Amino acid sequence: MDFRRAVLEYRPTCEQERVDREMMLAVCGREDILLRSNLFMHFTASGWITCPARDRVLLCWHNIYRSWSWTGGHADGEGDLLAVALREAREETGLTGIRPVLEAPVSLEIIGVQPHFKRGSFVPAHLHLNLTYLLEADPAAKLRVKPDENSGLKWMAPDEAVRASSEECMRVVYEKLNKLL
Repeated sequence: MDFRRAVLEYRPTCEQERVDREMMLAVCGREDILLRSNLFMHFTASGWITCPARDRVLLCWHNIYRSWSWTGGHADGEGDLLAVALREAREETGLTGIRPVLEAPVSLEIIGVQPHFKRGSFVPAHLHLNLTYLLEADPAAKLRVKPDENSGLKWMAPDEAVRASSEECMRVVYEKLNKLL
């Protein structure tokens, strides 16, 4: 599904999503909104990976943010953000059997990114216009870290995942996602 349609058809579940959705719709027509060369804001996609029993979620230790985190990444020109979420989840976990629980996003949020260095280059503060997808994987499958992005992978109880995050703004998002399980 095209990212514009995904945002347009998304039905907000709270005031944060209502406001963020309106802001996303206001910039969807920008030519460079799917590219990280837009240094102010760009679309990203994340995966909240759960097991079939819905009693565990898979997090990775994010090297830049130094926190347990969901999987996800930049659209890099790809308009199908579900495909982006799946690609990033597979790359960051080594799992090949990850599948979407739903084809539509289950959450959207605008996330402020602090300035940092990545691969030796400075990345200024900017916004991630993020769509989140509920994904499912077998917790018995073999995991593989992606050393340039993460240095650990762990299945956790949903409430443990919230506590494990050292990013206050992300705890709110993870609590929202856990309610969907």
